[in-house]
Amino acid sequence: MDQQPPPVPSSAPSSSTDTRTWVVLCHASALLGLFFHFLGHLLGPLIVWLAKRGDSAEIDAHGKESLNFQISMLIYDAIAAILCLALIGIPILIALWILNTVLVIIASVKASEGKFYRYPFTIRLIN
Repeated sequence: MDQQPPPVPSSAPSSSTDTRTWVVLCHASALLGLFFHFLGHLLGPLIVWLAKRGDSAEIDAHGKESLNFQISMLIYDAIAAILCLALIGIPILIALWILNTVLVIIASVKASEGKFYRYPFTIRLIN
C-alpha cells in the first residue's frame, strides 16, 4: 500500500495556521455524517474542498484524500446494505460506521500535526 503523500509544491505554506485549519476541516467535516445521515459524511469534505482547493496544494491533497475515502465508504455501505438481506450486512454496517469514525479522527489529528494521512481501504477515484 502506497503511504507516500502526493507532492506538495514548496510554495504551499504547510505551517500556516489558516491552511492547517482548512486541512483539518477537510477530514473532520466528514463527522457531519454522524448527524446528517446518508450523505452528510460526503458533503462536508466536498464543500470544504471545493471552496478552498485553489488556495493551497496541501488543502487540495487532503481534500481529495478525504473525499476518496468517503466515496469508498459509501460504496462499502451500499454493499453492506444489500448484504442486510442475508443478515450479515448489519454487523458489517456497524463495523464500517465505527471504522469511518475512528479513521476520520486519526486523519484529523495527523492533519493538525502537519502530516498527510493516507486512509486504508480507499478507492482512489479523484486524482
